[in-house]
Amino acid sequence: MAWNEPGNNKDKDPWGKPRGNDQGPPDFDEMMKKLGSRMGGVFGSGPGKGVSFSGLALILVLVAAVWGLSGFYTIKNAEQGVVLHFGSYKETVASGLHWKPTFIDKVYPVDVGQTRSIPASGFMLTKDENMVNVAIEVQYRIANPYKFLFSATDAVDSLTQAIDASLRYVIGHNTMEDARSTDRKKVRNETRTLLEQTIAQYDLGVEITDVNFLSAAVPDEVNAAFQDAIAAEEDEKRFKREATAYSNKVVPVAEGKALRIKQEAEAYKEQVVFKAQGEVARFEKLLPEYKANPVVTRDRLYIETMEEVLSNSSKVLVDSDANNMLYLPLDKMLENQKGRSAPNYQNEIYQMPQRSTDSLSDFGNSAADPRAVDRSGNRTGRN
Repeated sequence: MAWNEPGNNKDKDPWGKPRGNDQGPPDFDEMMKKLGSRMGGVFGSGPGKGVSFSGLALILVLVAAVWGLSGFYTIKNAEQGVVLHFGSYKETVASGLHWKPTFIDKVYPVDVGQTRSIPASGFMLTKDENMVNVAIEVQYRIANPYKFLFSATDAVDSLTQAIDASLRYVIGHNTMEDARSTDRKKVRNETRTLLEQTIAQYDLGVEITDVNFLSAAVPDEVNAAFQDAIAAEEDEKRFKREATAYSNKVVPVAEGKALRIKQEAEAYKEQVVFKAQGEVARFEKLLPEYKANPVVTRDRLYIETMEEVLSNSSKVLVDSDANNMLYLPLDKMLENQKGRSAPNYQNEIYQMPQRSTDSLSDFGNSAADPRAVDRSGNRTGRN
């Protein structure tokens, strides 16, 4: 028989202790009656009476106090609060302590001072049909909290899509060289301009503060070929620089040489002209004497010419009647010829020798010079 069956253990538990009345399970109905009696005593009503007016007023006051206190809220620094009244936009409040009717107004705090960033990257096709992996980072801040929250279902997602679309458009209208090295600043500025125009159409309530162009790399599969192309371009630029430097070095020298040759030609021209003019003047002065004594004048000119020619050359005298073997010291003759300088005609060009016509007349007079008669006779005899 079980230990707790009636009549067997005299209301004792298994340890032999008697069970008291307070050890039984609580009665729920009894508890509710006691609670009702106590509440009635609080509001001044006894058993069987309703709730008094003063008790109801106290309840309402307590509820109103709790409701009023629950309406106070604080907006932190660098934040703004968007207040909705029954789901409709009411106002935007600044930082500080504010109050709202609970369950009627709802406040959404938004941090407008923080600068946020959204990365964007991917493989894109350039204008010259090359594949490039571009990565950028767009920094923005919230300029209008209400538009940021309610102009789009997800403003951040919309901004991300606008960034990707703007970047792909700009990369598609530029070459790989522009994206990688030469015009990265231009690509960055074009991306920012197009992005600002796009978000202005959607009115997302954000302001773009900066666009950072992180990288633009070719795929690994074609990286080796692309590096060869870059090396070829660098060689081309180097060759152009070297050619330009060589041109800058050679052209002035050639121009100077050409100018010098031109000046020498002009000087030679003047020299020849002046010499010819001098010869003409000399012969014009000799013409009257030649007409008076042609033989004497011709002999004198011959002697002067031979004197001028033979004075600058080595001479060897040979007896025409001798039958001996002739020995010519050619080596010494050549050495003497090298040691002598060429005749200088500068004085004859620019300063004609002044010869007295009187002396020429006297010299050319055959009657006054018996040697002239002898030479004339000798030539006649030879003829």
